Amino acid sequence: MEFSTKIAAPEKVQSACVVAGVYESRKLSRSAEALDKAAGGALREILRSGDMDGKAGITRMLYKVRGVSAERVLLVGLGSEKEFGDKQYDFSARAALSAIRDTGARDACVYLAELQVPGKDAAWKARQLVLAAADVTYRFDQMKSKKAEPGSLAQVFVSVDAKPGAADLERGVREGRAIAAGTSLARDLGNLPSNVCTPTYLAEAAVKLGKERKLAVEVLEQKDMEKLGMGTLLSVTKGSHQPPKFVILRYSGAGKNDRPVVLVGKGITFDTGGISLKPAAEMDEMKFDMCGAASVLGTLRAVSELGLKLNVIGLVPTCENMPGGAATKPGDIVTSMSGQTVEILNTDAEGRLILADALTYAERFKPQAVVDIATLTGACIIALGHVCSGLFANKESLARELQAAGAESRDRVWPLPLWDDYQEALKSNFADFANIGGRPAGSVTAACFLSRFTRKYDWAHLDIAGTAWKSGKEKGATGRPVPLLTTFLMKRAKG
Repeated sequence: MEFSTKIAAPEKVQSACVVAGVYESRKLSRSAEALDKAAGGALREILRSGDMDGKAGITRMLYKVRGVSAERVLLVGLGSEKEFGDKQYDFSARAALSAIRDTGARDACVYLAELQVPGKDAAWKARQLVLAAADVTYRFDQMKSKKAEPGSLAQVFVSVDAKPGAADLERGVREGRAIAAGTSLARDLGNLPSNVCTPTYLAEAAVKLGKERKLAVEVLEQKDMEKLGMGTLLSVTKGSHQPPKFVILRYSGAGKNDRPVVLVGKGITFDTGGISLKPAAEMDEMKFDMCGAASVLGTLRAVSELGLKLNVIGLVPTCENMPGGAATKPGDIVTSMSGQTVEILNTDAEGRLILADALTYAERFKPQAVVDIATLTGACIIALGHVCSGLFANKESLARELQAAGAESRDRVWPLPLWDDYQEALKSNFADFANIGGRPAGSVTAACFLSRFTRKYDWAHLDIAGTAWKSGKEKGATGRPVPLLTTFLMKRAKG
């Protein structure tokens, strides 16, 4: 799909569909007013008839409206004007674009960026429109023998009727286009089955991305990890026939001496739980356990397209967690790259083990900040559901940055405690500490485990177990938190 801006009067624009908003009070937006005037009051007549009441997300498609050049006019309800904000804007945009997607319209001029959204500028409104369009038209049929017919909606114009602010719209569309491409990449990788998306495949995808986006990519093999002493990472892969990989991606958008931001993504391409075997129900969803890694690749895809003046390094430790005669057993003790020993009480708490060595490896880059992203704990889903990701940080200012980026991108996070009190749960009689702390506060003790490997830099951990994919009818990867991470890096680059 293509995205661009168009500056034209809504009644005169040549398009398959023009979109304008109506408030719950049946007040027309500025563009809807222009369309109504050109149509001799036809839109207001529809409102008076009760066929359109302006409730949020309600749509009404009109065909061949007299006085209007576009083939179709779509009215979308905006809800209460007094309560209209970023949530309502996003909801209305998605409703409108979904309605257009289900028609034969080849393109659409969407006149929603003119709406007043408190605290949001034209660039934000354009960016969110692009992301909404990319989301509602996304499809994954790579593994089907018969591909679905491509949707007719091929181009979306973010439209306004006057030139002031056009530069901001252009910037927003450019940002949205890059974030959408990164999000789609993350979704595609997450949706692939684990017999296709193996650690080797994920590494090859990183190499391919590097060639396409001019990123430096290095792939460490098992023998390299053994030399580095990555004992916790290697303990996870022992039961698998698939070789582990450790991928390093480098985006250089600033000077050589500028310290980078490091993103670390959990890349368990399938998680059976190992010897601590998971229940069979919904185990197929464990192909999504590499969505943290996918989000790192997607974010670097977006960052490289935007050309941010920032150095970013992506680290992707990737392997399978399988049972077998050689698999790590509960009670085994392994030595991490940091030299700390870990008693593995539960082999299904494997994500933190591969991240531990990756977080130690991150030290060599002398980072300005490190953010790890992982589908780490079911406990985070119990705590926060599927609305926001869990956020832990050893630096309050970094936590505030990520919260602000989440609020702006509507890819939100919520801070959880990282107090020393919780470290007590990780005590071990036989090693420096254990890899689990029991059922209470499971997401917190998991973050506490990771914090033991991050004492030399500013660090944040995003637990995306509840946000990386959807179950049920809409089952599939979401691409989160690519919008959050890209927005965070955009702000860092400007700062």
